[in-house]
Amino acid sequence: MKKLSKILVSLVVTVPLFSLLLSQTGTADTMDKKVPQGTVEVATLAGGCFWCTESDLEKLEGVIDVVSGYSGGSLENPTYKQVSSGKSGHIEVIKVTYDASVVNYEQVLDQFFRHIDPTDDKGSFVDRGPQYRPAIFFHNTDQKMIAQDFMAEIDQAMIFGKPLKTELIAFEKFWPAEGYHQDYYKKSKVRYNYYRYASGRDQYLDKIFGDDRQDNPKTLRQIIDSKKIAQNLKPYSKPSEAEIKSKLSKLQYDVTQNDATERSFNNEYWDNKQQGIYVDVVTGEPLFSSTDKYKSGTGWPSFTKPINEGYVVTTTDYKLLYPRTEVRSRFGDSHLGHVFKDGPAPTGLRYCMNSAAMRFVPVEKLAEEGYEDYLPLFEG
Repeated sequence: MKKLSKILVSLVVTVPLFSLLLSQTGTADTMDKKVPQGTVEVATLAGGCFWCTESDLEKLEGVIDVVSGYSGGSLENPTYKQVSSGKSGHIEVIKVTYDASVVNYEQVLDQFFRHIDPTDDKGSFVDRGPQYRPAIFFHNTDQKMIAQDFMAEIDQAMIFGKPLKTELIAFEKFWPAEGYHQDYYKKSKVRYNYYRYASGRDQYLDKIFGDDRQDNPKTLRQIIDSKKIAQNLKPYSKPSEAEIKSKLSKLQYDVTQNDATERSFNNEYWDNKQQGIYVDVVTGEPLFSSTDKYKSGTGWPSFTKPINEGYVVTTTDYKLLYPRTEVRSRFGDSHLGHVFKDGPAPTGLRYCMNSAAMRFVPVEKLAEEGYEDYLPLFEG
């Protein structure tokens, strides 16, 4: 292990050296590609090592091409050696070409921020110096305003635990990096994976977004909106353990507290056709509405969406051989069921719930039980 640690440290320190040894003369081509019809736009972003940011941004649907390069300095056609020295004034960046009819600028920034450390203006992970600092090179006033507003929302939500220090810089010019840098994660997989692990990038992102972030990804916009909803939610209290045990049947307790699953086609609400809402059997949190219920054929009550997303939270469940997205109530932390991506329009989701985790409140009793805010769902 000591030997491996020395190799890792040596690799991190000497990445620029072995990169230079691999370098070729000349600069990279612009990797022009045929693009689909639609509005083609460009974003220029700096998030540390461009091998990594190129890899991450190319995964976003709607992105046409990503090219590694340099921006921010005055020296014409800078080389990697000049930029990596930190003396040229340039920053390692990526040029992201995307189809704006598929993905918008905020969504590009969302993907970008979720794969960097935007709070460190002294470098990026093991790569230190101003040439690796995070920055957004805006191409027009719209991009600048979108970036400013989005960053303000991220700061307000305190997603990264401390303020963003990502610089906003007016774009002037982009110089593509040397050819061997382009798609480095594809051409040199072993070296790339070795470097990425040793850099600490993914370990940091796991701490911020959870180690299930790749199996159960959430955009910054989803996180921000969820926090806004949660701030305006009516709070519910979870009873004591003794109260829960006395209140629930054995099946209800096993499902909500021990993550059990009831039998399909042999539960209270799988075929319930009454109008009303379904609430957490433990706390009473409003969860789902009959207006979003449909017959899925699974034998469990199924819904296309929650009645209020603020009252449900999701996490990755590894109890089976493959990961599933578990659904729990926010205040009661009751296990409710799972959500799958095989549902009908408009959401394409199937919230497959356990009847034992819920209590049904018919529409005629909503006001009586304090759920009058949901009466408009059933008007007309």
